[in-house]
Amino acid sequence: MTHTFTLADPRVEAALGRMFEQAERDEATAARMMPDGFSGMSPQDHADAAAQIYIPISAAGGGLLYNLVRAVRPATVVEFGMSFGISTLYLGAAVRDNGAGRVITTELSKEKIAAARGTFAQTGLEDVISVLEGDARETLRDLDVTPDFLLLDGWKDLCLPVLRLLEPSLRPGTLVVADDINLSSLRPYLAYVRDPGNGYHSVAFPVEDGMEISCRL
Repeated sequence: MTHTFTLADPRVEAALGRMFEQAERDEATAARMMPDGFSGMSPQDHADAAAQIYIPISAAGGGLLYNLVRAVRPATVVEFGMSFGISTLYLGAAVRDNGAGRVITTELSKEKIAAARGTFAQTGLEDVISVLEGDARETLRDLDVTPDFLLLDGWKDLCLPVLRLLEPSLRPGTLVVADDINLSSLRPYLAYVRDPGNGYHSVAFPVEDGMEISCRL
């Protein structure tokens, strides 16, 4: 019996290796591009200022996402915050290996979108990934499909608003994953999903900077 494992495709391995290597320079790039940080910026200004910064998910976190999507077999994966597309490649590889489904991802930076689309084409995953350009609070407002798996990895202060926007369409059993739970800006989101009264059972998973895996009840 033949098993497909797209993460082992040389094109995917090469793309991930290249981007992880470039992401190692994030700290130096951020210090050069934004010496005063992001304070007071609008989401668009924030995205423009961070146009050269990868802000990646970890390789271990990407592997976890791949396994979750393979297990859940969602018809539609929605991602808030594509950046250069590292996490999107893990999601797309899982969808491809499931044999069905698609990934809808969102990004504000035109530069990152152009680079990511090139990567998706080079890795042969462009047919399972759709990129929505603009503020996710707008581009996801009129989504014509129901998310079966949701990854929240954009600006942390917007994770809760994006969840609340999509929440009315989430079916019981839908998994919602948020990355970087150690960041203080994610605390309002964590307080919300960790309160069972809001309709989730939530577990913190200790991978790199931490992931919150929440199941819609």
